[in-house]
Amino acid sequence: MPGSKTNAMKRDEVLAALRAVPPDENFVWDGQDEDERPLGRLEMQAGVAKAGAKRGRPAGSGTKQQVAIRFDRDVLAALRATGPGWQTRVNEAMREWVKSHNS
Repeated sequence: MPGSKTNAMKRDEVLAALRAVPPDENFVWDGQDEDERPLGRLEMQAGVAKAGAKRGRPAGSGTKQQVAIRFDRDVLAALRATGPGWQTRVNEAMREWVKSHNS
């Protein structure tokens, strides 16, 4: 595959290197440093659940509905030029217009 990293070691060389690690350096937590302790199964699941809750779009209010509306290019450019939040400002302006024209 283009762009993928390759290892110059053969499979048997990798296995031999793994077997050559001294038993006292097998990277098992020795109980001394709490920061180096591996996570338990429940801690890992809690971390994955917490991270999953942050992914994607934020939950909406449930009061808005998505629609398609067509604006002239110059109007849309002017609205977008006002910066982030322009859609919210358009919504507020439309709300004011509806209140003032609702008899």
